[in-house]
Amino acid sequence: MTTQEIFKNVKYASYTLTFLDDSKRNEILQTVADSIIDNKEKLLEANAEDLAKMDKTNPLYDRLQLTDKRLEDIASDMRHVSMLPSPLGRTLKEKTLENGLHLRRVSVPFGVIGMIYEARPNVTFDVFSLCFKSGNACILKGGKDADNSNKAGVALIKNVLKKYGINEHVVELLPASHEATGEMLNAVGYVDLVIPRGGRKLIDFVRNNAKVPCIETGAGVVNTYLDKDGDIDMAAAIVNNGKTRRVSVCNALDCLIVHEKQMSNLYKVCDPLSESKVMIYADERAFTALYGKYPEELLKHATAESFGTEYMDYKMAIRTVDSVEEALNHIQQYGSGHSEAIITNNKDTAHLFEQRVDAACVYVNAPTSFTDGAQFGLGAEIGISTQKLGARGPMALEEITTYKWLIEGSGQIRN
Repeated sequence: MTTQEIFKNVKYASYTLTFLDDSKRNEILQTVADSIIDNKEKLLEANAEDLAKMDKTNPLYDRLQLTDKRLEDIASDMRHVSMLPSPLGRTLKEKTLENGLHLRRVSVPFGVIGMIYEARPNVTFDVFSLCFKSGNACILKGGKDADNSNKAGVALIKNVLKKYGINEHVVELLPASHEATGEMLNAVGYVDLVIPRGGRKLIDFVRNNAKVPCIETGAGVVNTYLDKDGDIDMAAAIVNNGKTRRVSVCNALDCLIVHEKQMSNLYKVCDPLSESKVMIYADERAFTALYGKYPEELLKHATAESFGTEYMDYKMAIRTVDSVEEALNHIQQYGSGHSEAIITNNKDTAHLFEQRVDAACVYVNAPTSFTDGAQFGLGAEIGISTQKLGARGPMALEEITTYKWLIEGSGQIRN
C-alpha cells in the first residue's frame, strides 16, 4: 500500500468514527487495555528487538524500554482515558440573535491527526487512546529505533478494532523513514493536524517543512530557581527529582539557578545528585562553592554552551544570580517556554515569578517532573505544547478537538 493510499484510507475511516457513540469507544479502549496486559510477552519481545540495536548508555534507551510495569501503566492510562467525559458535542457558546437565529458553538474532532515521534513506543498507545476517544483517526510515524515495538502495538490495536467491526484504518503506522515524514507533512486534504514529539531538531524540521497545520511540542530547556528564601531540604528533593527521575524526558531539569545567598548551602542541594553521577557544569561562584564537596570527576566549569541546552542526560548546569530579576532574565533568555520552577518561602517572590515567567507550566515549590498529562489528571497526553496559539502545556482530549458553529433559523434572510 502506498503512502497516498494510507492517507485516503485514514481520511475515510475518520468519517466512520462520527457514528460511534461514546460508550462503544470506552468499551473498545478498555478491551485494548486488557489486550496490552494479555499480550505483554509479545510486546516485550518486539521491544527487546529494538533495545538490542541501541547502546544501553544512550539516554534514549530509557525512553525506548518497555517493562511489565510500564505496560501496566500504559493500560491503566488507557482505562483512565476511557472513563473521562467525552470532549465531543459540548456546547462552548450559545446565543440567540435579535433576528431569531439560534447559534451554538460545539466541540468536534479535528478529523485526522498525524503524530511524528522518536524512541517512545508508549506514544503509540497514548495517541491512539486520546484520538479514538475524541473521534479522531490517527496516522503514526515512529522512529527506526522503536519500529518493532510500534508495529506490535498497532497490530494489537487493529486486532481489537476488527473484533468490534470498526474500520481498522482509524489508526495506521507509516514506514519509519524520512520520506514518510515528508509525505505526511505535505498531506494537504488528508491530514488535519500534525504533532511532532521529540527533540528540537525534529520539531524545527516539522515546523519549517509542514504544509499542513502543526503544533510544536516536546522541546524543553527547563530551569529551576533556588531563591534566597528557599528551603534547602525541599530544594535538594525537588532538584534531584526534577533532574534524575527520568533524564530523557522533556520535563527534566537542565539548569539550576541559585541566589548567591544560598552558595553556602549549594553542596547540600547537589549532594543527592552525586548518587546518580550527575555531571554539573557550574559557573565560577557555583564551582567554587562545590569544589571539594561534590565529586571532582563530576564537576566542570560551565561554558556559554552550558546554558540553554536540553541535556536529556545525567548532566546539569548551575548559574549563580544576585536577584530574582536576574533569574527571570536568565529564564527569558534561555528557557523554551516549557516548564519553569521556583523554590521559595516568600509569597511575594513566588507571585512575581508566576506572573513574569513566560512558560506553559510554572511551578512553585514543586519539581517540573509533574508536567505530564496523566499527572494533571488528563488520562494521558499527546504532547506538551510550548506554543501560545491554541493548545499550551499537556495536550489531552479537549486540546485535540476543534469546534463548529450550528445555526438554526425559521426562514430568516439577510438584508
